[in-house]
Amino acid sequence: MKPPQDMTGNRYYSGSKSPHFDGARFFNPDHPSTDRRLTDLLRWRLRAKRPAVPDIVGGRQVVPAARVDGLRVTMVGHATVLIQMAGLNLLVDPIWSERASPVPWAGPRRVMAPGIAFNALPHIDAVLLTHNHYDHLDIPTLKRLRDQYDPRVITPLGNDTVIARGAPGMTVQAADWGGTVGLGAGCEVTLHPAQHWSARGAFDRRMALWCGFVIRAPGALVYVAGDTGYGNGRIFRDVQARFGAPDLAILPIGAYAPRWFMQDQHCNPEEAVQIMLDCGARAALGVHWGTFLLSDEPWGEPREKLRLEVARLGLAEARFRAAEPGDVWEEGILF
Repeated sequence: MKPPQDMTGNRYYSGSKSPHFDGARFFNPDHPSTDRRLTDLLRWRLRAKRPAVPDIVGGRQVVPAARVDGLRVTMVGHATVLIQMAGLNLLVDPIWSERASPVPWAGPRRVMAPGIAFNALPHIDAVLLTHNHYDHLDIPTLKRLRDQYDPRVITPLGNDTVIARGAPGMTVQAADWGGTVGLGAGCEVTLHPAQHWSARGAFDRRMALWCGFVIRAPGALVYVAGDTGYGNGRIFRDVQARFGAPDLAILPIGAYAPRWFMQDQHCNPEEAVQIMLDCGARAALGVHWGTFLLSDEPWGEPREKLRLEVARLGLAEARFRAAEPGDVWEEGILF
């Protein structure tokens, strides 16, 4: 794929051209365009059979330990997970708001309560933000984290500007794909490519970068894919080639329907299983489903499709399961 030709000024980032930045906007090399025309959006919205939105789905809340020496992951909801490793507490894409939206009175509403109450969080050392869509970069939550814990934020290029404008005073470190940031305690995080896009409004598409994360600590390796299409699978095979087989992969399994609209930007459960196999992960957790209904698949379908694909391939059921709020993964066991 050739980079899209767009000379619009970038409001978030200015830097030299790269294999995934054309001087104005970021893009996904060797991957179909994730851009959609207004007519495509209208075709989806006007013809789609929208799934029923359930009332609040029952779940549980847990209280995490203050610190964990090994590796423990707690599902909060949607793409928000608490990763505790090497004595550090890391939050990925935190959102405690009731809606994934720029406004509190409209947009996709939460149908599963957070698996950890905000006030029950342990001290948060760092926040890992994959991209700037509202279901991942939530300014009200970032402000609460800033005021209570003052964590460092690690995020791809351009998102530091978004955060500085929305939650001033946060310590933010932006990096490019391939950049590695030390977190202390022998732990480091590397920004890894994902096949997605970014926008906060109608006129800033792809002006900030998106990513996944590979987190390495003594005795543990975690891969967080972030939102991503599957494409040719190369970026997932590169995880194992560069870093080794992860102990755990945290992979998206929802927001995939209709496929003609979503395929290039969101993988489905079957593709998520292939990502797990491509990167060689010993275990995987399915996220990005059930909390905010963003697309046309029925609530609960991602979990069921994941279960069926794992069984079809003859894999152990425990190797890849859909995580629900309050679920805790430790030493290969989800409980």
